[in-house]
Amino acid sequence: MTNLEIAELLRAVAAAYQLKNADKNKFKIIAYQRAADAVEHASSELKDLWDDKKLEEVPGIGKSIAEHLDELFRTGKSKHFEEVMEGLPPSMFDLMKVPGVGAKTGYKLAKELGIKSLGELEKAAKTGKIKGIPNILKSIEETKGRTRRLLLPYASQIADSLVEWLKTEPSVKEAVALGSLRRKAATVGDIDIAVATNNPQKVMEHFTKYPKAQRVLEKGEASASIIVPGDIQVDLMVQSPDSFGALLQHFTGSKHHNIALREYARSLSPSLSLSEYGIRISEKLRKFTTEEEFYKFLGLDYIPPELREDSGEIEASKDHRLPHLVELKDIKADLQIHSDFDIETSHDLGVSSAEEVVGKANELGYEYIAFTEHNPSKSGHTDSQIIDILKRKREVIDKLNLKLKRKSVKTNDVNSYSRIQKVFNSLEIDIMPDGSLPVPEAGLELLDFALVSIHGSFKMPREQMTKRVLSALAHPKVKIFAHPTARKLNEREGVELNWPEIFDFCKSKSKWLEINSDPMRLDLPDTLVHEAVKFGVKLSMGTDAHHKDNMDFMQFGVSVARRGWATENDIVNTRSLEEFEKMLK
Repeated sequence: MTNLEIAELLRAVAAAYQLKNADKNKFKIIAYQRAADAVEHASSELKDLWDDKKLEEVPGIGKSIAEHLDELFRTGKSKHFEEVMEGLPPSMFDLMKVPGVGAKTGYKLAKELGIKSLGELEKAAKTGKIKGIPNILKSIEETKGRTRRLLLPYASQIADSLVEWLKTEPSVKEAVALGSLRRKAATVGDIDIAVATNNPQKVMEHFTKYPKAQRVLEKGEASASIIVPGDIQVDLMVQSPDSFGALLQHFTGSKHHNIALREYARSLSPSLSLSEYGIRISEKLRKFTTEEEFYKFLGLDYIPPELREDSGEIEASKDHRLPHLVELKDIKADLQIHSDFDIETSHDLGVSSAEEVVGKANELGYEYIAFTEHNPSKSGHTDSQIIDILKRKREVIDKLNLKLKRKSVKTNDVNSYSRIQKVFNSLEIDIMPDGSLPVPEAGLELLDFALVSIHGSFKMPREQMTKRVLSALAHPKVKIFAHPTARKLNEREGVELNWPEIFDFCKSKSKWLEINSDPMRLDLPDTLVHEAVKFGVKLSMGTDAHHKDNMDFMQFGVSVARRGWATENDIVNTRSLEEFEKMLK
């Protein structure tokens, strides 16, 4: 089973528990939902982790779920999973893939109306048999049109493993991933890898003997294809080192970038012809060992792979106006982290303690971080109770900062010197449908600053949704609009907003838009990052980590920022602590 299939199975178990006495099974539901997210986010195949006896090392998979998964991998089924889902119609789980269809609705549609497929659901919706699910036809259409592509971290992990394997062959001079993966797109289809070598035959033999290859599709003189776990195709191309730069250039840029580059070359001289072998001038072929040489020959500055999307990069390169893109080493803080402080939220809690998070932040070389647990559940608490919870959190943060002031903090049961100078007491607060915040004013005053985000009512009309967001952003304590489109890759489209109006408000009121580094979000998307940068809006970076290891996802948020032409100056948490605190004021 692929990670995606396992994640869907775990969500099905959570749904079954929800239908069978949800109150009694509350913690089991949360555990299975968290485990499903963990599996979907995992950068390695779960089966491989099981082989290495590392299942319980996956954040979110506890001992009990690990035991059931162990049985699944050993025997092909889990007796426990089957018992939990016994008596439920299998089709309900497929129907639940449609946004707006939860466990209870899915069960009702499958059991009472006998609906067994998306096609039958669509027909029932068109004939008026289904009521009470907003925008059901649009949601069905989105689900039918959804293509399953690899999330960037997973594709990167597969490619890195293959590149590492290829480099064990002495005749491999260089090995590089190509296409959308090298451009760091949010999702990736097939994986392409290029190798520089003077011995193609040896490389082909080595590639097709990759230990995780499930079957070989093709093996030629200069290319080969294999299938790896998850039914993922990996294509290999080889080229002699003296032409490798041309191959990299040709198979890295998007189709539109390459078309624009060919047109630019023809504008220089009708006799210029570009290919993966080099640049042909009339009948003579000029070869290039590096991409830098290739672009320089055309009178262009080197264009970073992330920018090769035909978004004005060729003109900027020609005029020496390409930005110096932000790099991972520039990031001095993570501004969205969820600890295990029991804030009694309706959303998921973090798994790691505040001390463990600080320890991880020290490893990453950060100067400061922000703890941004979800707000306490509005429906489950009075205003007074919410304020009491936030006071307790404030006390925890104050004590931690006192330790940091002494330059020593207890991490992993060891007192060690801390690079972290300060942790900020923040909160990720739901934006209610009417734009209000579900935290009383006295609670907000306890925060250093707040993030706001959309976690429900996704289908509101654009102008109404924009008004909702601006109303929440207007509060003085709110600095960051977190994962602004609320999209989930491969699952849910983003909300509709009037972006020029959002940008104008953020710039004039000194509010920041987040680039969320969670692999399922990567939100703000790169195209909107580019627009925000042109507008002069400042951006923040956060991993949305619910386990300390998720803080490593920052690299993927940086990739989004780079694709959006963002520089160090565009990102607020590239500032020192002193500079950041001034910006907060």
